[in-house]
Amino acid sequence: MNRQLPFSQACENNKQFILDILKKHLRRSGVGTALHCVLEIAGGTGQHAVFFAGHFSDLQWQCSDIPAHVDSLNLRLRAAGLPNLPPAIPLDVNQAQWDCPETNVVYSANSLHIMSAGSVENFFAGVGNQLREGGLLLVYGPFKYGGAFTTESNARFDLWLKDRDSVSGIRDFEWINGLAQSVNLELVEDNAMPANNQLLVWKRISANRAPTN
Repeated sequence: MNRQLPFSQACENNKQFILDILKKHLRRSGVGTALHCVLEIAGGTGQHAVFFAGHFSDLQWQCSDIPAHVDSLNLRLRAAGLPNLPPAIPLDVNQAQWDCPETNVVYSANSLHIMSAGSVENFFAGVGNQLREGGLLLVYGPFKYGGAFTTESNARFDLWLKDRDSVSGIRDFEWINGLAQSVNLELVEDNAMPANNQLLVWKRISANRAPTN
């Protein structure tokens, strides 16, 4: 019996808006000819992976998620049958070493407010080990600024997250950007997105040059 594909309405709602930003950064002229693979962390239902891989046929889109979610994620990836969308791999950001293909782009959506604060720190440490100079990190989700929520709906969402799991919660942009700077990531863009979200873009700079943000 066929299993139903995992589905998120939010992914359907935001994927085109995210794609518009990705197109600015994932073209070869934007990040150099070395671009060949995007690593997606916390691939979830796989809807983003299938949609984006279909629009970037010259890139390999390597999806990943925690081991318990990989089988469900791969249902959609296999159904898509795209040549540049291999099976998802297990990846826990808390691992000391990430066992994944070399890449110079890391993408993640709606993950940092689900992880614990310690896992967010490990996420950036892992990205710092993963990305080469000139590589990009793109993160989509809600954030606070100056300790304040951008909307009342985000404040309610934060309460819902913490009620469901006390380690979750919408993160402060300044803290997140500080973690990025600690691994030589420089903020390139902070894009306001629909539904009170942001899409943050960082670029890996030389360890000899301090971030300007």
